Amino acid sequence: MVVWSLERVPSRIPQRIPPEAEYIAASEAAKEAVWMKNYIQELGVVPSITEPVVIFCDNNRAIAQAKESRSHHRSKHILRLYHLLMEMVSRGDCRIDRVSSAENTADPLTKPMSQIAHSQHLDKMDLRSMGDWL
Repeated sequence: MVVWSLERVPSRIPQRIPPEAEYIAASEAAKEAVWMKNYIQELGVVPSITEPVVIFCDNNRAIAQAKESRSHHRSKHILRLYHLLMEMVSRGDCRIDRVSSAENTADPLTKPMSQIAHSQHLDKMDLRSMGDWL
């Protein structure tokens, strides 16, 4: 199942520091993923869906923020609603794991990259460039 959305983060949240932006994005992704997991469990169509949802992130500070509340003092300005990720990780609803930028398949959807790197990510997603269709 794939969920996609484009939302503007409220302007009162500074987005200048990448770990904060990554943490907010991971929080939103976890919220959606845990909701979907709970919905599927409720339907009973996939009885084996009991493991925590895995959220992949390529930013070490964002991962530390999600796993350990002691790093909370660095991000006091992040709205409480985004700290739901920390709660979901501590409850075992989801898990946040490191993925290297080279292996992060979502990167072409979020940042500019060289044509070679972009092509490699397209191959991983089993997508083709529009030029291949013409």
